[in-house]
Amino acid sequence: MIKCENLTKKFDETLAVDRLTLDIAEGEVFGFLGPNGAGKTTTVRMLTSLIGPTAGEATVMGYKIGQDDQEIRRNVGILTETPGLYDRLSAWRNLTIYAKLYEVEQVAAQVEKYLKMLGLWARRHDAAGTFSKGMRQKLAIARTLLHEPKIIFLDEPTAGLDPEAAKLVRDFIAELKGEGRTIFICTHNLDEADRLCDRVAVFKTRLRVVNTPKALRKQLYGRQVVFHLAEAAEPFGAIAATFPFLKRTQTVENKLVLAMDEPERHNPEIIRHLVQSGANIQFVGELRHSLEDVYLQLVKDES
Repeated sequence: MIKCENLTKKFDETLAVDRLTLDIAEGEVFGFLGPNGAGKTTTVRMLTSLIGPTAGEATVMGYKIGQDDQEIRRNVGILTETPGLYDRLSAWRNLTIYAKLYEVEQVAAQVEKYLKMLGLWARRHDAAGTFSKGMRQKLAIARTLLHEPKIIFLDEPTAGLDPEAAKLVRDFIAELKGEGRTIFICTHNLDEADRLCDRVAVFKTRLRVVNTPKALRKQLYGRQVVFHLAEAAEPFGAIAATFPFLKRTQTVENKLVLAMDEPERHNPEIIRHLVQSGANIQFVGELRHSLEDVYLQLVKDES
């Protein structure tokens, strides 16, 4: 659905996006992660034909950037980080204007559908300027979806929202994912990306890494099992280190942390040996690293 080949953007002497190459499949939720100023928004603006690239090429739904720009803009939906709304106009009027611009056939029906879907129907006649930030964000999402785009670009969709509004937006994104739409999300919320995205990319001017959150965790940390003991773990670290299938052994107070592949297969053998050696095992659990851990480690490795 989205393909980039060496996509590059320079502003005067500033390189904002450096030779980006991506291939995003239909129905995929793709997370684009990076610090402020990394070039994420510039990438979205190029992929939605709002600005042209300096070099490289890209296609969106088979349409070529720089050649089929009108078709691309017609067929994608975009939620910008600071969506502009007509504050003096009602929610209904705001959406009606954009529905007509997108040449939606049944304007009233589509406006009603999304106002109800996002919980704004009761406020449809109120001016957008009277809405809270969360309500404005929901109205902007409704505007993004009026023409039923197959590809949706969301730039920081939950930034600045309270927990309840953020959850509503996340649930709505999950619902769109269930409909098979392709969703490109720029976000600083790594927990959100972990829960929603099929794959994520870490990006800072150029692409650092692309993979599933699960694969990135495994790539950086492997699988780590924590054996919680009733006594200090250090005496048992040397015993555990004799197992050939272990990648790393670490002791922290009463915790024995062992890195390995296939813990389901090896855990029983480890437990038997530890118990025979006098260890009192209280419980065993797998150490779960968050996507935030992965991201921070990648940034640390780069610096």
